Amino acid sequence: MNMAHELKKNKLLLVVVIVYAALLITQPDRGMTAVNNSKYYIIEMLEIMPVIFILTALIEAWIPREVIMKHFSKDAGLRGAIVSFLLGSFSAGPIYAAFPVCKTLLKKGASISSIVIILSSWAVVKVPMLINEAKFLGLRFMGVRWISTTISIFIMAYVISLVVKVQDIPNTKEPTHQDVDFTIREEYCISCGICTRLLPQNFILKDGKVKIISRENLEEHISEVASKCPAGAIGYGKNEVV
Repeated sequence: MNMAHELKKNKLLLVVVIVYAALLITQPDRGMTAVNNSKYYIIEMLEIMPVIFILTALIEAWIPREVIMKHFSKDAGLRGAIVSFLLGSFSAGPIYAAFPVCKTLLKKGASISSIVIILSSWAVVKVPMLINEAKFLGLRFMGVRWISTTISIFIMAYVISLVVKVQDIPNTKEPTHQDVDFTIREEYCISCGICTRLLPQNFILKDGKVKIISRENLEEHISEVASKCPAGAIGYGKNEVV
């Protein structure tokens, strides 16, 4: 039962393994070439992805939702588009490293158009790539191509934002007060006082454990407070006001 579930969940990987096995049996030379090429990219991913996961964790824990909303939401307008373009242009690493970062930004309130701009500029207008492009193909070629590509990116971001909505992306909706209540897991609380310093009107330390004293405007800060709790004592569920 569990094996069937795992195979179904990883069916794409299973198909790839079968194709590689068939290629190795029928055309061993080409099969080994494919395996060696894949090994190179797997090693590259293993070197890069841990850093990306740390980066996404830091974004999740330390950058408040309000900051993301200010710079990357629909309300950010042209300023948000420019910030997104600069973020993608000055990024480092292969394009697949951008996907978990963008997923985290979406969860924090970034718009679809901002994500399209970040991904597209990350892929085709990165500054280090432009330098090499000018070196091999000439400054004029690079300039015309960069301008054309940049215009296309902004048009594409607008069109995609009309067709694709944030709710269409899996697992991007953050819990809100309307969805679920705040809860305190007292057994995890270490009495650090971060939540009481952030929201003294909502939290107090009582008998060495944090308590909720008021829910007024609490829903606006749920994500930020929960993400900054070092012990993971603050989360979502049912809890009573003391």
